[in-house]
Formats: sequence, structure tokens, C-alpha cells
Amino acid sequence: MRRRTLLAGAAALPLAANAQTWPSQPFKIVVPYPPGGLTDVLGRLIGERLQASFGQPAVIDNKPGAATQLGASYVAKAPPDGYTLVMCGNGSLVVAPSLYDKLPYDPVKDFVPISRIFVANNILVVHPDVPAKNLAELVALAKAKPGELTYAHTGAGTSQHLAGELFKAMAKVDIRPIAYRGSTALLPDLLAGRVAMGFTNIVNAAPLVKDGKLRAFAVSSSKPSALVPELPTLAESGFPGYEAVPWFGLMAPAGTPQAIIEKLHAEAVKALAFPDARAALVNQGLDVIGGTPAEFAAVIRSETPYWAKVIKEAGIKAE
Repeated sequence: MRRRTLLAGAAALPLAANAQTWPSQPFKIVVPYPPGGLTDVLGRLIGERLQASFGQPAVIDNKPGAATQLGASYVAKAPPDGYTLVMCGNGSLVVAPSLYDKLPYDPVKDFVPISRIFVANNILVVHPDVPAKNLAELVALAKAKPGELTYAHTGAGTSQHLAGELFKAMAKVDIRPIAYRGSTALLPDLLAGRVAMGFTNIVNAAPLVKDGKLRAFAVSSSKPSALVPELPTLAESGFPGYEAVPWFGLMAPAGTPQAIIEKLHAEAVKALAFPDARAALVNQGLDVIGGTPAEFAAVIRSETPYWAKVIKEAGIKAE
């Protein structure tokens, strides 16, 4: 046992030494989505900050595929030296374990949190033909017509789907889910009234609400959105504790030295503090977080069993 302890200590020495002179090579930030999306934009923002602060290039490596599992598993297997990072969401870290029988990575054991970067928001909207003027009337209508109302979502286990199922469970109503392949397919049917309601991306929905094409009742986050501050949260509207939002954060492979994690966290927070960057994120309906590694780890620990219960009770299966 003493020999194994000595060997483990010897293996840790190079990493500790590297932390002293780190960084000495380029960074790679893996984004498990195609270029151009919010996660990609945030990854590039942080990459620019790392390059400016440390003088090392930062490359964005888009690795979409297998419901984000391709990019996440790539980083899980990378050397724990602080040079390969991933922008991971709650879909990869807290929802996937309940949707899939087997994952190519362990969300807890294979990663170490750096910072939860942002929380996005969904907005509960209904078609104007729905005879409900507020959330209370919508619940009453759903209870009066069980199984007749429908809600749109963008696929099994997505934030819109989970938001809808959590609403159904808390309101004790029967509303049928209708799955679509992305917002571009969902919105036309919602605008045409072929589905009654849905939790949709706040940036996409806000202009449609302003034009009277949809009616908005509440946001799915625990706090009001800076983009539509006039809308209450569902928690404020009779569903205390309701929160169903997508979030993303920066992760490193497990075993990355704590000194390096702290440096990366500090730079991520600085990147989010620039007024122009912060304003751009708020305009996209995002709440900037920049939390500590410990806070990020606590969110993962608390949300994993929470969503596991919702997914099990709703009978949600991966598509």
C-alpha cells in the first residue's frame, strides 16, 4: 500500500510542477454544438480572454453530435492539464444520465467544474385563440379539458420539454406534448394555432408577443428576465419553486490541478464582466452567472436527482 501511495504521489508531481509554469501551450475549448450558437459565442468570448491574459492561442473546437456526448466524452478523456476545456450544459451533465442507459462519460467523476457561465430562459406562450388571459385561466382550462390542450417542445429531454412536464406536474393538468425538430419547425405550428402553447426561447418569442402573434404568461427562470421584466416567473404565479432553464458552464477534465482551475475561473469571470459582453448576453435573454467552481458543483449535485424524478414520472425516453 505504501508503494502505491508513493507511486500516486510521484504521478501527481509533474501536474503540480506544470501548474507553476502554466500556461505554456495553446488552449482548446470544445463546444459540443455547431458554430454560431450561443454556446459557441460564449466559448469564443472566453477563448479571447484566455488568449489576451496568458498570451497563448485559444482555439474553439466545435464537436457536435450524439446529443452533445461526442464533445463531452472527448474532453473527459483529455489530459488534465488545463489546456482542453468544454462548454457543457445541463443537458449533458444533469439530464443525460436519466435519459440514456449508458453514457461515454461520467458527468461527476470525469469533469471538474470551473464556472457556470450563463442561464438562458424560456417563456410560456399560448396562441391568441386559446381562451385564457392569464396563467390561472390556462390551468383552469386545462383541467376542464384534460388531454385536449397541446404544448410544443423541441425534443425529448430538452429544456422546453422538461419545462412543460414540470408545469404539468405542478399544476396537476393533462396537456399533450408535441415534439418538433427545433424551433424553426415549432414556431410555424405555434403561430398557426396547430398547437396551443409552448415554452419557447425568450429571444424568439419576445418579438412575436410584442406583435400580438402570441400571448405570454410567464418566464421559466426563478428570477424575472432583464429582457422582458414585465413578465412574472412561474414561481411568482402560483408555482413556488418552479424553475426550468437551460444553463451552460466551463468544465475541465477531472484531475486538473486546483491552482489551474482557479486561474481559469478568474479569467472566465473577467470575460463576463466586460460591459459590452454583458449587454450582448442580456440582449440574448441570458442571465450571466460566473459562479465559483464550488457553486457550479452544488448545482449539478442538486439538479441531477431533481430532473431524474421529473423524467421518470413523465416517462421521458431518449429519441
